[in-house]
Amino acid sequence: MHAARDEAPAARRWDARLDLGFAVSGSRTALVRRSHSGPLQVQRPFYPEGRSGCHVYVLHPPGGLVGGDRLVIGVTADTGAEALLTTPAATKFYRSAGAKAEQVVSIEVAPGAAVEWLPQETIVFGGANGESTVRVDVAGGGRFLGWEVSCFGRPASGDRYAIGRFGQRLEIRVDGAPVCMERAVYDAGAPVMHRRVALAGFPVTGAFVAVTDRVELAECMRSALPPSTATDLFSVTARRRVLVCRYLGDSALRAREGFARAWAAVRGALLGRPAHLPRIWAT
Repeated sequence: MHAARDEAPAARRWDARLDLGFAVSGSRTALVRRSHSGPLQVQRPFYPEGRSGCHVYVLHPPGGLVGGDRLVIGVTADTGAEALLTTPAATKFYRSAGAKAEQVVSIEVAPGAAVEWLPQETIVFGGANGESTVRVDVAGGGRFLGWEVSCFGRPASGDRYAIGRFGQRLEIRVDGAPVCMERAVYDAGAPVMHRRVALAGFPVTGAFVAVTDRVELAECMRSALPPSTATDLFSVTARRRVLVCRYLGDSALRAREGFARAWAAVRGALLGRPAHLPRIWAT
């Protein structure tokens, strides 16, 4: 799909859906429900950690969203199930002539279950009109770890995100009570893109969150992060029932590497086993 492509005619726009359900089957987590429509699929589940967790790669063959596209991903994990989901490549929001492209991810985690949502970065092309929403509902005793990394424009290719609009929403609830509710709108050229209290002119931002009452893990996360530099910054905040690690800088790769370190630092404490990087990240 070409970077300069505007939205497709209505008959060719994608309204794609993917519904995944995980449950304990025998002695391991199994993908017990899988339904899809449109270009959203998953590969065969992997078990690189033995029987301790199910790894799934979410595939979107078109490679990106154009104006009018809507992708909806639903994930549920029943009691005791443990699933890690990632993507083989970046998600791209291409230029639009006006229509909005949307991606909505909804995750439900039962008591004693664990879901890790660790996609590769989202690239917002100049001229895009997009919105990304992640909603997570965790029951008491459930565990969730996840991140989102957003890159505005493609500076190496001369795309400085001079025009465009992108909205992001993150909603995390534990037993129905909100513990992390964030909403941001990035209008190219607006003060949010340049003010020091916002993006400060940097093209990459992201957040890694871990649902936990163990606020002492914030220091473990901080000590694992690479040092901040003149061109990027990592920070960690302990909030009510959630730890938040943030990145602001000029490198999506450095953001993901830092988040992977933070994830590895707390995963053992929260899931009872060390981090096992998905093989697809090395390809």
